[in-house]
Amino acid sequence: MTQHAYIIGLLPLLSFIMIVFFLRWKEKVAAGFSISMILISWIMSVWVLLETIASHSGSYESILYEFVAFGSFKLEIGLLIDPLAAVMLVVVTTIGACVEIYSVGYMHGDPRFSRFFAYLSLFLFSMLGLVLANNFFMIFIFWELVGLTSYLLIGFWFEKKSAADACKKAFITTRIGDLGFLLSLLLMAFFAGTLNYAGVFEQVAAGAFPPAILTLTAIALFCGAVGKSAQFPLHVWLPDAMEGPTPVSALIHAATMVAAGVYLVARSMEVFVATADGALVVAIIGLITSFLAATIAITQNDIKRVLAYSTVSQLGYMIMALGLYGYDTALGHHSAGYYAGTFHLMTHAFFKGLLFLGAGSVIHAVHTNDIQEMGGLLKKLKITAPTFLIASLSISGIFPFAGFWSKDEIVASTTGHPIFMFFTLLIAFMTAFYMWRLCFLTFFGKPRDQQKYDHAHESPRSMTWPLAFLGFLAVTAGWVGI
Repeated sequence: MTQHAYIIGLLPLLSFIMIVFFLRWKEKVAAGFSISMILISWIMSVWVLLETIASHSGSYESILYEFVAFGSFKLEIGLLIDPLAAVMLVVVTTIGACVEIYSVGYMHGDPRFSRFFAYLSLFLFSMLGLVLANNFFMIFIFWELVGLTSYLLIGFWFEKKSAADACKKAFITTRIGDLGFLLSLLLMAFFAGTLNYAGVFEQVAAGAFPPAILTLTAIALFCGAVGKSAQFPLHVWLPDAMEGPTPVSALIHAATMVAAGVYLVARSMEVFVATADGALVVAIIGLITSFLAATIAITQNDIKRVLAYSTVSQLGYMIMALGLYGYDTALGHHSAGYYAGTFHLMTHAFFKGLLFLGAGSVIHAVHTNDIQEMGGLLKKLKITAPTFLIASLSISGIFPFAGFWSKDEIVASTTGHPIFMFFTLLIAFMTAFYMWRLCFLTFFGKPRDQQKYDHAHESPRSMTWPLAFLGFLAVTAGWVGI
């Protein structure tokens, strides 16, 4: 199955094409076809992960198509399956399938129902292509496609000025970071003579890059991640991305756009371990972002904005851990930061996806985003409330939920760096504080708007089944690290 893993990405593309050209006016058929394609991709992803675990070599690479050749320099379309890619395939398809099933109920009655599923399918194709890429040229192409599809989804309700402004803000802000990414590709092509991962990493290890140029390449590459993963100072677009439909927020925040930046840093780690200065910049930016976003989240009353800043903070956690790994390794010290950062990327996808879908269910019930107008909803939302509380326990790092195991690894990765450890523990406390402030104001106490409370009701099954499944993963996903 591994050698045919490219099919995992092509199935959502097929869904997009079928809906756009043949199924636009058949809403149920369009949704059913889109969901069936991502479910098949999910099954294949699990199969590929199991094969990768069983494989002694640990990775598989093939060239599918030679795009351009200039003498010895080639731009290729290739496939790379290794443990990092295999795990990310499962994460993206799992969240994607849950979001699509959830969207059947959430988007019911929307005049552009079929178009929404077409955009979701294109979004998933973009992210899966990014994960499957075996070279920096290919990852850049899909990187830009992820940016385009996020623009379409954030601005899906473009009649609202706020949504139209938000999608433009996201698109322009991330382009700033992409300029750095493009610069890093030019430097790699010039000094390494290739954009293939293995070739670039081999040339880095061989000393083909002068030290100053290598540091510049690493920082320029990180600029792309700063834009996509909403790191300081390009974090400003992500909270406004809440203007899109809630399923879009779940997909962007859990498994696609913002995960792409962390994935890029993890995938390019051989570059960062060769330059201590570049890796230290990554770690510092991650720490600043995480602390800044946590302080802002404490002050928010919009349920989706609390979660948005929470995402920025958790992404900073991951980036910091990866940066510390690169820094420690460059200095010849042992570090668990790489494992911690990628592990938290996986567990975060499940509990953050659940939090956003749960928030959508709450908004669907009370028709407001303001947690000051909620209260007492635990009695009304018999599935949404318990699953949301499970996700909150997980993100708070409570044993034995998934977030406990990955956050524990991140704290461990700061050993030997007292300032980083202090702020990591402080941010963990702040995370628990703002999440449980959100939970208590939403689900406990007396209703603060009796009319909204009286009309509150649980969401349809198409919306609650994904919550239950993600609730299971928010508990158990961390156990794979034991």
